[in-house]
Amino acid sequence: MLDTRSFDTARFLARLPLFQDIGDEALLRLAPACQISRLERGAMVFHVGDPCEAFFVAVTGQVKLFVIAPNGNEKVIELIGPGQSFAEALMFLGKPCLVNAQALADTTLLAVPRQAVVDELEADARFAMRMLAGLSRRLHGLVGDVQAYALQSGIQRVIGYLLRDAASDGEPLTVSLPVSKATLASRLSLTPEYFSRVLRELEEARLIEVDKRDIRILDAQRLAAYQAG
Repeated sequence: MLDTRSFDTARFLARLPLFQDIGDEALLRLAPACQISRLERGAMVFHVGDPCEAFFVAVTGQVKLFVIAPNGNEKVIELIGPGQSFAEALMFLGKPCLVNAQALADTTLLAVPRQAVVDELEADARFAMRMLAGLSRRLHGLVGDVQAYALQSGIQRVIGYLLRDAASDGEPLTVSLPVSKATLASRLSLTPEYFSRVLRELEEARLIEVDKRDIRILDAQRLAAYQAG
């Protein structure tokens, strides 16, 4: 378990892409304003409608960003793992949170307050460029999601997820799902039943082997061809 009492905030920030190439002096100014906290699995980071006065970085654990539809169905927007940040855009909007955030496991979060960020943006143009680059990556990812939902079938989305880290040499690869199948299905805008049906189809085609959350890709090239077809 992480000892938050001895946690070196400045050193942790320096390892994140958002803060790389930012001078030590800037990090030392920013670090004292940050707050670290522990959340148990299932605890809420924030709800829709809460004020958003900080953005967050996952130190350990995992967080899901999600919304609830009027019919009660949950839609997972994004899954956040260690070293990833979230809520930057919400913080800059100066409006209440538009999504919910919940810990999927015991999680340690670092909160970076809005005012500390604004002060550093005014003092360091490099930090402003890093922040813009981070927001641009998030926007690019969301645009990619919209394109996938609009242009790809459900099975193509599942295969695309499984192959995202696959090498091109065709060697077998095991993908360990970081969350439950139901949560991942929501992330891919699929029902849990359809997601399970796709896995069964791919398994029957001898393209994958499923063992709970571990999915062994038997031939990445054949699986990619199946996706294209």
